[in-house]
Amino acid sequence: MQGKNKPLLRYLNTAILGAIKKRYSTLILGPRQVGKTTLVNECLKGVKNTVTYLLQDPSLRIELERDPSRLINQVRALKKNPYVFIDEAQKIPSLFDAAQVLIDNKDAQFILTGSSARKLKRHGINLLPGRIKRYHLDPLLWGELGLVKDCSIKELSIKNINRNAQYSFEDTLIYGSLPGIVTLPQKDRPDFLRAYAEMYLEEEIRAEALSRKIGAFSRFLELAAAESGTNPNLCKLSNESGVSQPAVKEFYNILEDTLVIERVEPYLKNARKRILSSSRYYFFDLGVRNVLARLPLTSGLVNTQKGVLFEHAVMLEIIRRVKVLNKNYKICYWRTSAGAEVDCVVDLGSSVIPIEIKSSSFIAQSEIKGLKSFLSDYAGAAKHGYVITMGGKREVLADNITAIPWFYL
Repeated sequence: MQGKNKPLLRYLNTAILGAIKKRYSTLILGPRQVGKTTLVNECLKGVKNTVTYLLQDPSLRIELERDPSRLINQVRALKKNPYVFIDEAQKIPSLFDAAQVLIDNKDAQFILTGSSARKLKRHGINLLPGRIKRYHLDPLLWGELGLVKDCSIKELSIKNINRNAQYSFEDTLIYGSLPGIVTLPQKDRPDFLRAYAEMYLEEEIRAEALSRKIGAFSRFLELAAAESGTNPNLCKLSNESGVSQPAVKEFYNILEDTLVIERVEPYLKNARKRILSSSRYYFFDLGVRNVLARLPLTSGLVNTQKGVLFEHAVMLEIIRRVKVLNKNYKICYWRTSAGAEVDCVVDLGSSVIPIEIKSSSFIAQSEIKGLKSFLSDYAGAAKHGYVITMGGKREVLADNITAIPWFYL
């Protein structure tokens, strides 16, 4: 471990430290409680000329909302060219204009963090293109927990950057991998996650002016969490939550814009067969998903929902790695109207990698029919397919299909 009171290293540490060294401004987006503030504070430790604005402070927020130009005046009163850290910058979108003035005049560099792209979109903020480097921070990846043993898919390869964090893979399936959860005693984790869910409902949703619909949204959130990883049935969700289908779609948009869900599109390139075209949604953290779905946060959950939890965990890890590796890969799924399916398709641009996810340790030939069909249909782009399993060893299942344990991903 890194030490009892020392935060775990994050893959973004290197990128942010590099940006600081080159005097670049950065924007770090990510859901609440993924460690954005801790990451920035760690990276700024060696920087002498800094100033911090924590917009969670109501008095500070009111002051700057009233007159955003005060930021310009206050920063110009500091020593030359400071680093300015604005936490939860989306709370006052007009500060991006003030930051632009200071950056353009070479008065300061900025590190901004935010947990809602929705507010920035709604206010027409352009996120300072050409002036700022943009990053995304997720909950802890397997390599940040010291869980990776080897990487069999070189395009997604990462290395452990922490020694074993004494947090098991089964723990990630039940409690997720928010940094605050990892350091808690097991008995306290359910309360923390419930508090997180309540905080999200209270702060994020009310902030989106949905307070009149909070009851309906709460019901929707429970249903959406239970269906995470599937193609949601909007009609069913509408009937059971008591709101219209357009409202259900808007609720999903809110979850996506506040970075609570990841949307996965179908793979439609050069389709020879009829392909399902609706999106799938994965909650950004399994612990948050489980508590929102009102599931028991005990070891028994892994037995009752093993397949669902394992697929969810692998999909999230792949999505997170693509961001950390800063690759322009697109994560999709593939399913034909006849029922052939591949859980994950990593579109590299010039080629694709199909990946099936199975929670068992033994894979029968009948379970890789979808992979074989995909490899046949897209023979020009897809050369090899993989099955991610909960087994302990690699196994060749066909000339172009290999089964690998999750820790070899």
